[in-house]
Amino acid sequence: MKTIFRTVLAAVVIGAAVGVRAEISSYPYKVTATVGMVNDIVEQVAGEYAICSNIIGEGIDPHLYRTTRSDINQLMTADIIFYSGLLLEGKMGSALEAAGKRKPVYAVTELLEKEYLLSPPEFQGHADPHVWMDVKAWSKAVDVVATALSEQDPTHADDYRKRATAYQVKLKELNDYATTSISSIPESQRIMITAHDAFNYFGRAYGLQVVGIQGLSTESEAGLQDIRRLVDLLVEKQVKAVFTETSVSDKNVKALIEGAGAQGHNVVIGGLLFSDAMGPEGMYEGSYIGMIDHNITTVTRALGGNAPEKGMQDKLNGMKH
Repeated sequence: MKTIFRTVLAAVVIGAAVGVRAEISSYPYKVTATVGMVNDIVEQVAGEYAICSNIIGEGIDPHLYRTTRSDINQLMTADIIFYSGLLLEGKMGSALEAAGKRKPVYAVTELLEKEYLLSPPEFQGHADPHVWMDVKAWSKAVDVVATALSEQDPTHADDYRKRATAYQVKLKELNDYATTSISSIPESQRIMITAHDAFNYFGRAYGLQVVGIQGLSTESEAGLQDIRRLVDLLVEKQVKAVFTETSVSDKNVKALIEGAGAQGHNVVIGGLLFSDAMGPEGMYEGSYIGMIDHNITTVTRALGGNAPEKGMQDKLNGMKH
């Protein structure tokens, strides 16, 4: 997997160096993204100049996703391709590599400094890919998209930068909402236990102790020893809520609740969080801002903090487990 990832990055760099261009001659041109969070940025920045689509949709785990014949066709007929990077789409490596030989392919996380990235030991020396959970960091991905579209379509470069800047203003509002909301949780209750380790950047950015039952990749399995350790933590810290995720099985979360109950401590499911995929298309939660607003609001309210029931923009649909 490490070799594939490095090869994909090499393909992108080589493509840029030799001048692989989209050769845009008509509008709207086609942009394909791997995951919804990336596609949402492209839609915001490209506007009417592009038709944007993503391969990995609602409730689908990108760690495990393998490209289909239809996906290959989608990649090969796109003018420009964006992916998240940092091994999030590890099993799509060969498809992205092949596409990168013929057209511009960009990793939106390429501006993140090495010092910023988290590299937990259980992920075998790789960086944690879930950087969109830190809104301030994800805002840098907007710069990558704006620059890439400007390179490929210089005619509309000013428009791309203006849209990117406007979107980044909205992301700052979201980041401020996260900071304010999470800080309202009583300090002793700022412990967030989820199905897998997708929220480490979220925890670091907003002051939560985050524990995932599974590792960073959902390929890993939680053992009995892990479950027992987390049950002990729930009981010791009197954590009152744990969280499920839309793209990960809830069986381990339920095992935690049962284990805590056996020790006389009542724990509830605090809500369903969006981790590796956004919500349903067409809903507020189907946007990046809506996804993160939902997570912030759900976590804050479940752990005893103060946040409006319908979120920052009064648009949440009350999605529950």
